[in-house]
Amino acid sequence: MNADSDADSDADAEFPSPCVDPDTVGDLVARERRTSGLALRADEPGRTYSYYDFITTSYKAGNVLRYLGVREGDEVLVVPEALPESVLTFFGAAQLGAVTRFADDIGETVPRAVVAPAEREDDFDLPPGHRLAVYGDKPTAPSTTHWETEVWSENPAVHPATVTPDDPLLAAAGRTYSHAEALAAASDTVADADLQPGTEVFVQGRLGDPGVVAAGLLAPIMAGATIVFPDPSETPKRATAEPEGDDASVVTETGQPGGSALSSE
Repeated sequence: MNADSDADSDADAEFPSPCVDPDTVGDLVARERRTSGLALRADEPGRTYSYYDFITTSYKAGNVLRYLGVREGDEVLVVPEALPESVLTFFGAAQLGAVTRFADDIGETVPRAVVAPAEREDDFDLPPGHRLAVYGDKPTAPSTTHWETEVWSENPAVHPATVTPDDPLLAAAGRTYSHAEALAAASDTVADADLQPGTEVFVQGRLGDPGVVAAGLLAPIMAGATIVFPDPSETPKRATAEPEGDDASVVTETGQPGGSALSSE
């Protein structure tokens, strides 16, 4: 299934210009960056999102999270699948000032909301005041929200939350990373890998790794490039990299050091 195909006919550029010195992740998905070029491609399910669709759907995803009760500072647990729902939920939560944790299970603290594939619905027994949304098949429990149904019915309104660079963005590796920290790491990747608008950036490794999030999700959108989740059964034609060690450094296919968590074409 592809995203909405109502691409902005007034967009002149195929890919947006790089977002220079963003303060928060919300700056990466500003309305003026909506173009026809691909922001996200997931090869295994065969799904694509243009920048227009990606940015618009990130607004809708944030509004669904607000419907689920998520507010500034709340935690959203996202099952780390290499699918558009995981990425769009992360960008939607960031615009609310919420904290995303990519994980398979609830930890010591119960998140305000969980977003998971439908086959994992029974794995999350949340207390009152905490909500579960699933994507793919429709949920079996009436208390569970169907992600696709709510996202497609939402208006793409800009969120009323006020988010600052020092606000928490990502919970990973035993700590919380702010918008400023994650964007600084993403900016380093853009410079080190010389990412340009339209460059395809292949993401390897789990989304639970902060380096993968910064370099695999944030850096491409910052540069106007394309996030690519390659089919795991195929070898990407372009150079890829995987996190290695606690600092999420990488080794490319040729064995040379790469950017903070990936390399690209």
